[in-house]
Amino acid sequence: MERKSWAPLKRTQGAARRAAGGEAERRRRQPPPAGPETCLKIADRLYFAILCQKPKNEAANAHYFCIDDELVYENFYADFGPLNLAMVYRYCSKLNRKLKSFSLIRKKIIHYTGFDQKKQANAAFLIGSYAIIYLKESPEDVYRLILSGSVSYLPFRDASFGTCSFHLTLLDCFHAINKALQYGFLDFNTFDVNEYEHYERAENGDFNWIIPNKFIAFSGPHSRSKIENGYPRHAPEAYFPYFKQNKVTTIIRLNKKLYDAKRFTDAGFEHFDLFFADGSTPSDTIVKTFLNICENAEGVIAVHCKAGLGRTGTLIACYIMKHYQMTAAETIAWIRINRPGSVIGPQQHFLMDKQAELWTEGEIFRTKLKRNHKIAVTRILSGVDDISINNTRNRRTIQKDIELYSDDDETSCLTQGDKLRALKSRRQAKAQTASPPAWLLAMLVSTLCSIVIWWIVCGSLLPSLLFCLDGLRT
Repeated sequence: MERKSWAPLKRTQGAARRAAGGEAERRRRQPPPAGPETCLKIADRLYFAILCQKPKNEAANAHYFCIDDELVYENFYADFGPLNLAMVYRYCSKLNRKLKSFSLIRKKIIHYTGFDQKKQANAAFLIGSYAIIYLKESPEDVYRLILSGSVSYLPFRDASFGTCSFHLTLLDCFHAINKALQYGFLDFNTFDVNEYEHYERAENGDFNWIIPNKFIAFSGPHSRSKIENGYPRHAPEAYFPYFKQNKVTTIIRLNKKLYDAKRFTDAGFEHFDLFFADGSTPSDTIVKTFLNICENAEGVIAVHCKAGLGRTGTLIACYIMKHYQMTAAETIAWIRINRPGSVIGPQQHFLMDKQAELWTEGEIFRTKLKRNHKIAVTRILSGVDDISINNTRNRRTIQKDIELYSDDDETSCLTQGDKLRALKSRRQAKAQTASPPAWLLAMLVSTLCSIVIWWIVCGSLLPSLLFCLDGLRT
C-alpha cells in the first residue's frame, strides 16, 4: 500500500463515531454535493476511485470495474450496510482473479464507485477488507488511506425503524475484520459461500454462524412448519440434521414459547429459556446466566429469539466482548457482517455500557482458568423465574423482568421480530424472482458447451478421422 505524508490519526473510535455521526446529521440537512472525482492507490496495481461514470475510452494500461449493482445490501428499513460475509468473499475472489489474470497482468486494476454515498461506504468497506485480509494491512492504515483526498463516508446504521442514535464507522468494521482474522473467526480458505447463502435464506432455516464451531444465530422455530405473515416458519425437527452434523449441543431460546422444548431435549439437545421482551435489553441476571451456559456447553450453541437478530445478537455480543476483548462497536460490526440486521436500537447503547464490565469479567475468568480454579456451573432449566436468588435487589430485578415480558404481549400483536422476519422474507423472494435461478443458468451454459463440442467434433475432427481410417484400410 502506498504510504502518504499525513499527520497521525489520533482520534479514538468513539471520537471517530461521533464525528461520523455529526457528518451524517449535517448531510441529512443538506443535499449531498456531486463532489470531486478521487483515485486512491491501495497497492502496486490496485486503485480505488470515486467517479461520476466509467471512462468511455478505457486506457490501455487500466482496467475499471464496479460492484455497486452487483453486490447490493438488502435493507430492512433505512440500514444500508455493511455488506455480508458472502459478499466480502465474492468481492475478494473477483479481485484476486483480476489481479492474477494473464490478460490484465500489465494493467492497473481500478475499483470505482459512483457518487451514491451509501454505495461509496459499502465499496470502501469491501476494498478495505480486502487490504486487511490479503494485503495484511492494519485497520488504521486502511482507514487513513480511504479518508485521504478529502473523502468522507456515511456511517452505517441499525435496522430499526425511526431515528438512528448509534453510528457504526468503517474503522469499526475494519477492526472487526482484523480481529476476526486474529481469533480464527474468519478463514476464506475454509469458508463455504454456497452454504452461507443457502442457509441464510428464510425458506432454508434463516441462520448464520457468528463464531465457527461455537455460535449459530437463527430465527425462532415454530410448533409446525408453515407460512405466517409472509414468513416461512420451521418446526424444531427441520434443524435437527444440520445441528447434529455440526455438533450443536445446546439451544437457547430468548422469546416466547412457540414450540415445546421437549422436542429438542428428546432429540438429545440441551434447551434453556431466557425470556426478555422483543426490542429490549437483557437484565444482568440474564447476561450472567447466558454466559454461564455458554462457558459450560460441550458443543456448539444455537441461539434464537423471534427473528434471531436483536436479542440473539445482543447476548452473543456479550460473550464475544467478555472472552475476546473486542469493543462493543467491533462486536456489533462483526455480528452484522455475518448476520445483517443484528443488534437493534437501545441494544447498541446497552453493549457500549457493558463493555468495561465484560472486559473485567473476562480478565477474571481467564485468570481463574490459568490458576486451574474450578468455575462453578449454574444451570437454568426453564427460565429466569427458576433462578434462586438470595438478595432482595436481585429478586426485584427478576420480578421486573417477569413483568416486562409476557407471552400475551407478543401473541396479541406484531412485534419488531415479526416485522423484521416478514421484511427479510419479502426482499429475498423479490431478489429470487428478479434474476434467473442458478440452476437454469448452469443448464444453459452446459447446453451451449455441448453444442460447441459437438460442432467441433462432427464438423472438423470426425471427417478427418474417417479419411485417415479409409486411407489405412486402402
